[in-house]
Amino acid sequence: MQIEILPTADAAAARAAVVIANIVRNAVTERGRCSFAVSGGRTPWQMLRELASESLPWDKVHLFQTDERVAPQGDADRNLTHIAESLLTRIALPAANMHAMPVEVPDLDAAGAAYAGEIASVAGTPATFDLIHLGLGPDGHTASLVPGDPVLDVTRANVAITHPYQGHCRMTLTFPVLDNARRLLWIVTGAEKVEMLKRLQASDRSIPAGRVRPDQALIIADAAAAGG
Repeated sequence: MQIEILPTADAAAARAAVVIANIVRNAVTERGRCSFAVSGGRTPWQMLRELASESLPWDKVHLFQTDERVAPQGDADRNLTHIAESLLTRIALPAANMHAMPVEVPDLDAAGAAYAGEIASVAGTPATFDLIHLGLGPDGHTASLVPGDPVLDVTRANVAITHPYQGHCRMTLTFPVLDNARRLLWIVTGAEKVEMLKRLQASDRSIPAGRVRPDQALIIADAAAAGG
C-alpha cells in the first residue's frame, strides 16, 4: 500500500484525477477498454470535475458505482446524482457505458444480482475491475461496508444490500470484488479521518476498510487526514 499526501483536499482531488486518467489510458491501451467503479463524497465530486477536463477515450470506459443509497432518482443523497453533475454532464460517455446501481426497484436482492451480472458482462468472471475508487468513513467504513452489517461476511456475491445506515439501505460491492481489482485508489481527506487512516494503513481488520486487500492500493490523502 502506497500513500501520497497533498497539502489540501482540492490538491488531493486534482492528483487523484491525474492518477485515474493514467490508469484509464493504460487499461485502454492494454485491454481495449477500462472498467472503473467510483464511490461518493465531497472530495470525489471535485475529483470527477477535474477528471472531466482530461482528454480520455470515454467511449471505451465503463463506469460503475461501488455503492448507492436506496432513494429516488435525482435525490440529493444519491451518489448517481452527484456523478451526473460532476462528470456525466461534462464528458461524452455513451449512455450504455454508465452502469448505475438499480436501487429504485422493489426487489433489491434481485436488482443486486442483476447488477452483479452487469459487472460480469464487462469485468469478467471473477470480476476484475481495472480500478476501484474507495473512500474512508470516520467509523472505518468503505463503499457501504459498514461496521456490524451482515454484508461484511458476504463472500459468494459481488453485490449485496445492507441494513439501514444513516437513514438508508444501500447497494454495495462486496469484499471479493474489491479485492480482485487491478488497482485500488483510496481518497482520504479531513481531520476527522486521522485515526482511521492510521488503521487503514495498518490493515486493521477491526474496521471494514482494513479488511480490503492492501496490495495494488494507493492512498491519496490531504495533510489534515494525515495528521498535519
